[in-house]
Amino acid sequence: MMAKYKQRIADRLLERKVLGKGAVLIEGPKWCGKTTTAKQLAKSVLDLGDASVLKQSTQMIEISPKSLLEGKTPRLIDEWQALPPIWDSVRGEVDKRGEPSQFILTGSSVLPDADETIHSGTGRFAHIMMRPMSLYESGESSGTISLKDLFDGKTPEVQQCDLDVDDIAYLTCRGGWPWATLISKDVALDQAFDYVDSVTKRDIQRVDKVKRSPERTKLLLRSYARNISQQVSYATIRKDMLANDASTLDEDTVADYIKVLKKLFVIEDLAAWNPNLRSKAAIRTSDTRHFVDPSIGTAALGLGPKDLINDLDTFGLFFEDMVVRDLRVYAEALDGQLYHYRDSNGLECDTVLHRRNGSYALLEVKLGGENHINDSAANMIELAGNIDTDKMPAPSFMAVIIGVGQYAYQRQDGVYVIPIGCLKD
Repeated sequence: MMAKYKQRIADRLLERKVLGKGAVLIEGPKWCGKTTTAKQLAKSVLDLGDASVLKQSTQMIEISPKSLLEGKTPRLIDEWQALPPIWDSVRGEVDKRGEPSQFILTGSSVLPDADETIHSGTGRFAHIMMRPMSLYESGESSGTISLKDLFDGKTPEVQQCDLDVDDIAYLTCRGGWPWATLISKDVALDQAFDYVDSVTKRDIQRVDKVKRSPERTKLLLRSYARNISQQVSYATIRKDMLANDASTLDEDTVADYIKVLKKLFVIEDLAAWNPNLRSKAAIRTSDTRHFVDPSIGTAALGLGPKDLINDLDTFGLFFEDMVVRDLRVYAEALDGQLYHYRDSNGLECDTVLHRRNGSYALLEVKLGGENHINDSAANMIELAGNIDTDKMPAPSFMAVIIGVGQYAYQRQDGVYVIPIGCLKD
């Protein structure tokens, strides 16, 4: 019996994008559901993830590339990067047909080097970034608080959240892998461990055919996990790896491994936000270190839900990693991007959701606790007071996203407190 398809935010994006372009490229980590989502809309499929299909297609691309593209439209070309020349064939065919909704391509690593593809696809291809499921998509968040409504100035009623600390710890370690949301809890926790194994033993070698060490890849993932949700330098990560790696290791090597893990959509750091300020504070531009899903980090360190509950500091950092994943998924639906903020006066904000229309929200992330919420609210109010509103608007709203708390509500100072188990786009 086939498992029931869980609706994804990417479904709506894909439906819209195929109407405007000849081809749509869906990128993201493997196992995040790209193919399943694409198949909801596709009318025919070329599966280059299948070894026998890839072998035949490699021969056909030399003799008759057009034959690979024939089929009902939109035609899905799955794992297209396994056969890079097909990119130009698709681009040429899009030009020839002159109609939207022709092809959907999926890929679990970024575009190969420019010399492998003659044309970037600008103007012909729309792009969608897919990530593992947010808690709203996987069904754990009730979705009673909508970010879009808050941006539209609607004040929600007080809402109740049913998730407790055990649930949040489990969901952090399970991650948003679609298959993991459909199977029993014990088996679901294995999925992230299998993912880390696959990345370290196979994908790190395949992505650009450069031989890299599985052991070193594992060390890097562990070091990233120990520094998750923090603004640390590559030098710090190298030092941490050296403490656990007897061999020599220079910073360029660390940078190379990180670059490859970004290509595979394993690592997705959070860039700094650069607002117009009244104060003279210098804005810090370091990225905050993040995985595309928190379960990658917990699996890399061999942690389970009980380990997180026994170490609340570590739990808080991985919880922030999960919230960043969810907010990034929701930001896609809101034509927005996620950033972080920190300045030379020590003022910081965990996440800023900035939309293409210029509106933005300040969002702090805390596992729970009244004092933490108070500090976060004070921080955001101070930051909002530093914004030069002659040059940019004031924030649409400010909120503390929490893990543990029974209610979503608005404080007297105007700041919202929202459990992650109530949130949706």
